[in-house]
Amino acid sequence: MSTLYHYPFCPHSRFVRLALGEYGALVDLVEERFWDRREEFLIMNPAGTTPVFVDQAGPPVPGPAIIAEYLDETRGLLLAERRLLAEDPAERVEIRRLTSWFNDKFYAEVAEPLVSEKIYRRVMPKEAGGGPPDTTVMRAARSNIRYHLAYMTWLVSSRDWLACDRMTYADLAAAAQLSVVDYLGEVPWNENEAVKHWYAKMKSRPSFRPLLAETALGVPASEHYADLDF
Repeated sequence: MSTLYHYPFCPHSRFVRLALGEYGALVDLVEERFWDRREEFLIMNPAGTTPVFVDQAGPPVPGPAIIAEYLDETRGLLLAERRLLAEDPAERVEIRRLTSWFNDKFYAEVAEPLVSEKIYRRVMPKEAGGGPPDTTVMRAARSNIRYHLAYMTWLVSSRDWLACDRMTYADLAAAAQLSVVDYLGEVPWNENEAVKHWYAKMKSRPSFRPLLAETALGVPASEHYADLDF
C-alpha cells in the first residue's frame, strides 16, 4: 500500500489527501510531527516539510506540487473527466497558476500564520518555536484573507469552478487551505456568499469527510466547520 507522511492541520497535506481521495487511491496515513526533524523523515525529504508520498515500492515524492504532478502522471491520465488537470494546455496553465496561488501565496499570507500561531505553537517544544501566539502575525493574516476572498469571489462568479468548468487541483488547493482557516473560525463567510457556496460544494464531497472529522488537541473547531450546510 502507498503511504502519505502528513500532519493533519498542514494545508499542503490536506491538499494531497483530497487529491488521493478524488482519485480513489488507498493510502496509509502516517502522522509526521515535522518539527521533530526525525532522521528517517529527513532522509526522505531533506527539507523536513510535509507531505511526502511513497507510492508502494517507489521513491519518496516530496511536496504538494511534485506529488500533484506525480499523481496526474500515474493516475490522472487514466481517469478522463475525473482528471484533476485538464487536457487543454491553456487550462492546464491556469490550473497550475491557481494551485500555486493557493499553495504558495495564500499559504504564506493567511493559512500558515494562523495555523502556526493557533495550533502548531501549542504543541511544538519551545526550542522548535513553540510558545504563545503572536497576535501581530494573526492580525496581518486576518487582513490578508479579505484580499484573497475577494479574488476568489471574482473567480467563482465568472466560472463554474475556480480554474475552468470542472473541479481541478486549483479547487482542492484552495479548499485545503481554507479548511484549516475555517476550523479556526477565521473565515469571514458573511462577507463572501459566492465563495461560501463554492466551499459548501467542496466540503460536501466524500474526499472531504475525513478532514471534517479531525480535531486539534485543545483547539475546538468552529461551530459550522463540519456542517455541510453551514
